[in-house]
Amino acid sequence: MIKIIKDDRGSREEIFSVSEKKADVSLIVKEIIEKVKAEGDSALKFYAEKFDKAVLKSLAVTEEEIKAAKEQVEPEFLAVIERAAKNIREFHQNQKRQGFSFQPSNGVTVGQKIIPIERAGLYVPGGTAAYPSTVLMDAIPAKIAGCEQVVMVTPPDKNGNINPVILAAAAVAGVDKIYKVGGAQAIAALAYGTETIPKVDKIVGPGNAFVAEAKRQVFGVVSIDMIAGPSEIMVVADGTNNPKHIAADLLSQAEHDKLASAVLITDSEEFAKKVQDQLEQQIPKLERSEIARTSIDDNGKIIITDSIDSAIELANAIAPEHLEICVDEPMKYLDKIKNAGSVFLGKNCPEALGDYLAGTNHTLPTSGTARFSSPLSVDDFIKKTQYIYYDKSALEKVYKDVELFAKKEGLTAHAKSATVRFEE
Repeated sequence: MIKIIKDDRGSREEIFSVSEKKADVSLIVKEIIEKVKAEGDSALKFYAEKFDKAVLKSLAVTEEEIKAAKEQVEPEFLAVIERAAKNIREFHQNQKRQGFSFQPSNGVTVGQKIIPIERAGLYVPGGTAAYPSTVLMDAIPAKIAGCEQVVMVTPPDKNGNINPVILAAAAVAGVDKIYKVGGAQAIAALAYGTETIPKVDKIVGPGNAFVAEAKRQVFGVVSIDMIAGPSEIMVVADGTNNPKHIAADLLSQAEHDKLASAVLITDSEEFAKKVQDQLEQQIPKLERSEIARTSIDDNGKIIITDSIDSAIELANAIAPEHLEICVDEPMKYLDKIKNAGSVFLGKNCPEALGDYLAGTNHTLPTSGTARFSSPLSVDDFIKKTQYIYYDKSALEKVYKDVELFAKKEGLTAHAKSATVRFEE
C-alpha cells in the first residue's frame, strides 16, 4: 500500500526513494563494445543470436519490410500515429533557432551559425513492449533540425523481424535507415560504425541498464541525449479532484517498471486516504498489476502539505520528470514552477497526453536533472558555430589590447600574431 506522510521537506532521495539494486554491468558492456569495434557486423549478428535468439542474414531493414509493416498496422492506429506526428511537428517547429550576425563597429562582423548535426542515431527499445511513440519523439525533432541522415536501431524478435508498429512509426517520422540490432551492441555500432551501420554524431533514446551504460561509455566519441533513470510522476492535487482520476494518473507511471516512482502531494488528508483506497481498487485490474504493485509499495508516496503553494515549493525541490498540477486554476501556478521535465496543467490533462499526442516531447530529464537539463528538442540535433571578421583598420584599433592581454597570460606568440601585422 502507498505510504501517506506529512511534509517534512525530505530530500529528493527520501521522496523518490527508489530501492534499486544495480548490477555491475560496466565490465559486460565494455566487453560488448570492444567486440563490436573489433568485429563489426559479425559481432552484431553474434549478439542478436545470443540475446535475441535471432539468426540474421542482414542487419538492414528493407523498403519491402517497411511497406509490409505499414499494411499490417490497423488503419485506425496508423491514423492516430499520423495525427500524433502532426502535433509533434507543429510543437517542435517552434523550437527552430536562427543564427545572427551584427556589426558592432566599422570593419567588424561577428555572428553565429546554426548547423544541424549530420547524422543522428535513434535507439528504440524492443523486447516485450513496442514504443512507436518513442520513434516519433526522437526522429521528428532530428528531421526538423535538418539532420542529413536519421538512423534507427531496434532489436529484432526471434524470427528476425521488427514490430510492425515500430516500422510504421519510423516511416511516418521520416527515418532514413533502420537496423535490426539492440542492446549495448547497438550503441557501440552507432558510436563506432560497422560495415553496415554508419557512425553517427549523436545517440538519443531510452533503454535498459546495458543501453544506458553503453551510452555512458561511448560519450565523448559521440554525443548522447541523457542517461535516463526510472520513470517518475509527481501529482499536485487539491481535495476537489476525483480520487479515481488521480490514482489512475499515478498508476500510469507505476506500470512502467518496478523502479518507477509515483508521488502525490495534496493539502487534504481526507483526499489522500481516498486516493490510497482507489489505488488498492485499481491495481489488481491492471494488466501490468505486478509491476505497478511493486512500484507503488516500494517507491510510492502521498505527501500532505499545508497548502498548494507549499506543494509547488516541494515539487521545485524535487524536480520531477512529470509534474501534474490538478487544480481549477493551474495557470496561476505555472510561473512558480522552476524545476520539472514536463508540466501538465489542470484536472483534464493526464500525463499520457504528453506521452503520445499533445506534441510536447516525452523524452525527459529524470533523477532530479530537470534542475539543469531539458526535454529532448530540436536543440539536441544542432550545433552552433561562431564567426568573426575584422578588416585591417578594425584590427589596428584593438591589436595593442590583444597584445597586452596575451602578455599578461604569458602567451607571447598570441601577442605576436596580432602585432606582426603592423610591423614595418
